[in-house]
Amino acid sequence: MSIFNELKASLEEAVAIKNDKKLPARVTRYDVADVKAIRKSLNVSQAELAEALGTSLDTVKSWEQKRRNPTGLAAKVLATIQEDPQYFNVLAAH
Repeated sequence: MSIFNELKASLEEAVAIKNDKKLPARVTRYDVADVKAIRKSLNVSQAELAEALGTSLDTVKSWEQKRRNPTGLAAKVLATIQEDPQYFNVLAAH
């Protein structure tokens, strides 16, 4: 099958799924951390959270305003902090 035919078949499948004529083979969902809720539960400022995560204050603000979502290692670290808030203290100490 040529690349064109594969792309065409893929697009036709996407349209069929969109029009509820076919079910997707799999659905991947990602939980996006509620950064503001995590920060408030820790009782820390945006600047303190940014410093502990090694990111900028503007990035934390963007996450809290839902303009951007944490990805990669930041998302994993936030999920870990959400599960175990004491982990924040370990990060902040370094």
